[in-house]
Amino acid sequence: MNVCKRLLIICLVTVSCVGCDQSSKLFAAEHLPKNKMFSYLNDILRVGYTENIGAFLGLGNSLSEQTRFWFFVVIVAAFLLALLFYLVTNSKQHTFPLIALSLVFSGGISNFYDRVVNNGAVIDFLNLGFGTIRTGIFNVADIAIMCGAFMFIFTQSKKQTLS
Repeated sequence: MNVCKRLLIICLVTVSCVGCDQSSKLFAAEHLPKNKMFSYLNDILRVGYTENIGAFLGLGNSLSEQTRFWFFVVIVAAFLLALLFYLVTNSKQHTFPLIALSLVFSGGISNFYDRVVNNGAVIDFLNLGFGTIRTGIFNVADIAIMCGAFMFIFTQSKKQTLS
C-alpha cells in the first residue's frame, strides 16, 4: 500500500477517534459530577466523571509523580512516535491491520493529550458489568485501544492459520 493511502487511513481513524474521545470527555467534564456514578440499563452501564492518574484501569496510581511522568508521558510518547513511524513507513501493511494499529495509536494519542493538559490525569467516565463483576472506569480512547489490539491480534492469528 502506498504512503498516501496509509496516511489517509491513519488520519481518518485518528481524527474520528480523537474527536469522539475528546468530545465525550468534554461532555463528561461539563455535565457529570465528580466521583458520582449514575446507573443505566439495570446497572449494566454506569457513567460518572473521574480523573485517572494511572494507566489502564488505574494501574500505577500509587507510583510517584516523577515515575508516572516517565512511564505515562515520556515512554508513552516514545511508543506512540515509534508506532506512527511504523504505520507510515511499513508499505507491506494490509488495510485491516493498519486500521487496527491506527486505533491503538489514536486512543493512545488522545489519552496522551489528556495527560499533558490535565496535569497527568486522564478523564474516565464509563463502567460496565453485571452485579459485582465490573470493569474499571474507562473512556472512548480505551475502547479504541482495546478494539484495535483485538483486531490486530485477530488479523495476526488469521495470518498464522493461513500459513
